[in-house]
Amino acid sequence: METKNKILIVDDDENISELISLYLEKESYATKIVDNGNDVVEAVKSFNPNLILLDLMLPGKDGYDVCKEVRQMSTVPIIMLTAKGETFDKILGLELGADDYMVKPFDNKELTARVKAVLRRYTPQESKGKQINLPNLTINLSNYSVLHNDAKIDMPPKELELLYYLASNPNQVFTREQLLDRIWGYEYIGDTRTVDVHVKRIREKIDENDYWGLKTVWGIGYKFEVR
Repeated sequence: METKNKILIVDDDENISELISLYLEKESYATKIVDNGNDVVEAVKSFNPNLILLDLMLPGKDGYDVCKEVRQMSTVPIIMLTAKGETFDKILGLELGADDYMVKPFDNKELTARVKAVLRRYTPQESKGKQINLPNLTINLSNYSVLHNDAKIDMPPKELELLYYLASNPNQVFTREQLLDRIWGYEYIGDTRTVDVHVKRIREKIDENDYWGLKTVWGIGYKFEVR
């Protein structure tokens, strides 16, 4: 029997969370609802979701703090949800480890489409056998793992996919718009700073060496340089 993908819905608005849950369950997802920020970590441990829909404004810990806590223990994809009138610094959200965001009110069909797209990209089985081996660096897209200097590096899915894509096209220069299209998809609603944030986070985790490096091409974008 096929195992259902599990979605953890974190929102204190009962009407919204129940509606999202109903819509996702019609699409054959299993869901669990948490209505405050204090209980999210335990829910992640017990429910082991494939994706988290995380509201920004929550009782207890807010979405930013919850995102930081979850990222300390898991690379599960996170889509942040925020009300239209709220001040939301999406760059801060991305820097804390969120993968995407949606502004309320949103169309449930669009939400479902985004969930499907994220899960499709992040399912390891669809990337079986894809691995790049470089001196002191191994990027494995089949199990979403990175080894740097023989140490495992925790990297959220989009960071890993961006690194893999650049490294699989050595010395080729990509604009930020091209990388948004390749990694986030043409329907992704964002700006090019999203790419900069992810490159910054990757650089904080892996140091370049005499053999390779993630380089900025000023005025254009980025390339993975192999010497």
